[in-house]
Amino acid sequence: MNKHLIAPSILTADFLHLDEEIRMVNKSEADLLHLDIMDGVFVPNLTFGFPVIRQIKSVSNLPLDVHLMIVEPDRYLEEYRDAGADWLTVHYETCPHLHRTIQKIRELGMKPAVSVNPHTDVALLEPVLGDLNMVLVMTVNPGFGGQKFIDASYTKIRKLRKMITDAGAKTLIQIDGGVTEENIGSLIEAGVDVFVVGNTVFSAKDPVQVISNLKKTF
Repeated sequence: MNKHLIAPSILTADFLHLDEEIRMVNKSEADLLHLDIMDGVFVPNLTFGFPVIRQIKSVSNLPLDVHLMIVEPDRYLEEYRDAGADWLTVHYETCPHLHRTIQKIRELGMKPAVSVNPHTDVALLEPVLGDLNMVLVMTVNPGFGGQKFIDASYTKIRKLRKMITDAGAKTLIQIDGGVTEENIGSLIEAGVDVFVVGNTVFSAKDPVQVISNLKKTF
């Protein structure tokens, strides 16, 4: 697998024509399909649940990168696996027994990842860094697509990259929020491996070409 990956987020896709949107992504150079699951409690928005994930899985040719922005994610880990999740991301802020949650995700056959909100210090992940396939750094406040990138994220990404290098880990760094064709180069330089891209792709006249343009920066 190429170290640098593009994961289009369907949060800003046209849900009235979701089948067409996913088939469009299938034809592109994208590597993962990112699904944002929101409960209206942990974040101020609601998205979709297991039935929709199962339908997406039946259409997508790409692994499903499922990002849980929900409280008490441990209650539903097996259900997300059964619905089709290949990568499963939980939030540090919602998991009081984080190591146990990570181990359970892996036992269920999914790739575990942990996300941190903009205000959360990545240093808090040091004890579990070697157990993770990926850390998702939120570069906007979670809940809605189309937000502006938080510039302070660069310092956070560089700090996390150093932590991973010092630990001798192979953990990938993913970011979600405000990724554009203009800033992706500097984000690669900062140490990002996986790019969640929503509005930049789905608001474009030619989404497939935009994904291609992003891939050319790697």
